[in-house]
Amino acid sequence: MGTLLFHPPRYTAFVMPKASKLKLMPLPSSDETPGQRLARIRRERGFTQIELAEKTGLVQALVSDYERGKLRLSAEMAIRFATALEVSTDELLRPNGSKPLRRKPSRRVLRRMERIQDLPPRRQYFVLKALDALLSSSAK
Repeated sequence: MGTLLFHPPRYTAFVMPKASKLKLMPLPSSDETPGQRLARIRRERGFTQIELAEKTGLVQALVSDYERGKLRLSAEMAIRFATALEVSTDELLRPNGSKPLRRKPSRRVLRRMERIQDLPPRRQYFVLKALDALLSSSAK
């Protein structure tokens, strides 16, 4: 029997990185975490977690984990969510993100508009008249 010719490799992966000497500007403070912003924007757009998961290629549990802050948003996921929700990544990530100039109707409103569109013209007329009356009385 001879001696072993195997030598274990030397690992240097356990070396601690040096602290950065860069002086970064502090981020503006916010009461809302990125996950909470994601949840708020998702609700404003009228999507459920399941619908957002389908649009991003995820499962609902992962969307929930991102919203609750259990998972951090990577750059790729931020882009996926922003694209699915039709917002900028700034709006999704910045504490006081840039607000869109014109707010888009939520999915819930769009679904109802599509149902009204499918009605015969006479019924559309009555539904729109009722909506106009309701909106004008609530504006006063």
